Amino acid sequence: MAFSKVVSSSTSSLPSLLLVISCLLAVSVAHSNSYVPSSEQIVKGLSVSFYETKCPDLESIVRKHLKKVFKEDIGQAAGLLRVHFHDCFVQGCDASVLLDGSASGPSEQEAPPNLTLRSEAFEIINDLRELVHKHCGRVVSCADITALAAREAVHLSGGPEYNVPLGRRDGLNFATREATLANLPGPASNTSFLLTSLATKNFDATDVVALSGGHTIGRGHCTSFTDRLYPQDPTMDPTFAEDLKEICPTSESTNTTMQDIRTPNKFDNKYYVDLVNRQGLFTSDQDLYTDERTKGIVESFAEDQELFFEKFVHSMIKMGQLSVLTGRQGEIRANCSVRNSDNVNLVSVVEEDLETAAEL
Repeated sequence: MAFSKVVSSSTSSLPSLLLVISCLLAVSVAHSNSYVPSSEQIVKGLSVSFYETKCPDLESIVRKHLKKVFKEDIGQAAGLLRVHFHDCFVQGCDASVLLDGSASGPSEQEAPPNLTLRSEAFEIINDLRELVHKHCGRVVSCADITALAAREAVHLSGGPEYNVPLGRRDGLNFATREATLANLPGPASNTSFLLTSLATKNFDATDVVALSGGHTIGRGHCTSFTDRLYPQDPTMDPTFAEDLKEICPTSESTNTTMQDIRTPNKFDNKYYVDLVNRQGLFTSDQDLYTDERTKGIVESFAEDQELFFEKFVHSMIKMGQLSVLTGRQGEIRANCSVRNSDNVNLVSVVEEDLETAAEL
């Protein structure tokens, strides 16, 4: 009798067991689709499990908030991705681009290449910092939050998912105007300049073409490409040029247009299809197809989206670890736009804590 009860109980629980197995398989598949960098790809001091005990809900907090943000305005994804690029290329991924200017000088945001960074992107990153610090305490850096926001910008707009090595610390100083200009190639740069410039950061031709694919989402300002319209660049498709002239009727026009005319808000490989059809917006884009050193890479990405995703993720992880601060270097900012030493609110809280401790 007892045996029959056990059999009956086991049989009735079989559907539940199958459901659990199905869910586990689904989770397994989901994780297998997320690119995990090898230990050789991760610099010392960083780890994909860095916040496993200190802030286990970090990535879910970031994703949940950004899903809401992108539901209201998917255009913010490109803004967040661009902030990460502009942060890492100058003096490493240290969130220095988030800092406001001070008595010591103007911020990186005031340098010409950064004037078109979206102010909303900086606000979103600080909102994420507030949510994360409220949940976990001040243990997660603004640099790491910026890197995670960039990953979510890619993934939630249709691109690949990948694990981000974490453990960055926030920088104590922002770069000079000269350093910013020297490390951020402009939209009028040709492929030779891009390859030479990025080679100093250990990027090869495939990295350059893959990272340029970030232009598959976002918008471009007329002032960044009107030099190709007046006079008209012969490498630009004539019909495309005429369409752009309607948006930018003069060389001084201040309008904007989408960088990828096929799927402007989706992270995919259509940017490369644009280039093959001579519909790249910037010189730095279209010249990748004109230059024989990179033309084949552009064509391969235009034909194979999975290949582009694979190479993009590899290059993004590489970029996201440029000159990072780790361990006891730098700090973890209580406000992403202000160094802790300049944060009046933080200083007053510390003083109050010290006074309370003294009284006890």
